[in-house]
Amino acid sequence: MHVISLSPVDLSISALLVIALALLSIPMKLHLSRQLLFAGSRTVLQLSLVGMVLKALFDYMHPAGLAAVAAVMVGAAGVEIMRRQKRRFTGAWSIGVGTLSMFISSFCVTILALTVVIDIRPWYHPQYAVPLLGMILGNTMSGIAVGLDRLTAVAWDQRTIIEARLTLGHRWSEAIEEIRRESIRSGLIPIINSMSVVGLVSLPGMMTGQILSGTLPMEAVKYQILIMFLIAGGTGFGTILAVTLGARRLFDDRERLRLDRLRS
Repeated sequence: MHVISLSPVDLSISALLVIALALLSIPMKLHLSRQLLFAGSRTVLQLSLVGMVLKALFDYMHPAGLAAVAAVMVGAAGVEIMRRQKRRFTGAWSIGVGTLSMFISSFCVTILALTVVIDIRPWYHPQYAVPLLGMILGNTMSGIAVGLDRLTAVAWDQRTIIEARLTLGHRWSEAIEEIRRESIRSGLIPIINSMSVVGLVSLPGMMTGQILSGTLPMEAVKYQILIMFLIAGGTGFGTILAVTLGARRLFDDRERLRLDRLRS
């Protein structure tokens, strides 16, 4: 099977769908036309830039280049996690909790996949490392963002209950245990739902792209199973770490609830 190359005309035809949707939103007064056109323009620009960067990275193939790309990806994801928080932490913790948790979980899972599962030589080959890291980072970012947002929001709303438990002699971990558990659960629900319906309701983008580009269906299936499990591991461990760090940050060394560490 050969790869079917897409021309600018082909992509322009598909872009007409977004333009039509933007035009339709005007008479319906959805106030989304500008956002749709802006998002579509960003999609083209950002992916085109990524394509050029990856081409140069594939030709260069050096750990320093991969490290630079990975740093940009992690930094951008960390900022996005911070922006999604209704009540974010103050100071460096606002971006540090999510970024550190995502960095540890995503990089560990990606390196495990590259060195043990796929066993590519060298392990930092950008053709494999960048796509894997990107998919794991994107999903881990979403899980951490949901988990942290729920943790801080519920802790703020239930501050009197937490303080009452502390007054009764509970440790900080006991006082916030239920909230922490539900926050982790919230962060994991999306990936659990994705694994439950994959293949029945939806075909993931990676698998679809591989099949369209000529990869045998069963090979595409095996890679998609690998990706789903890696994403689940990265999201799960990252969310658990982020929520645990965030929960500890809500208390001082004397185990007093410190909501002044959150932006109201």
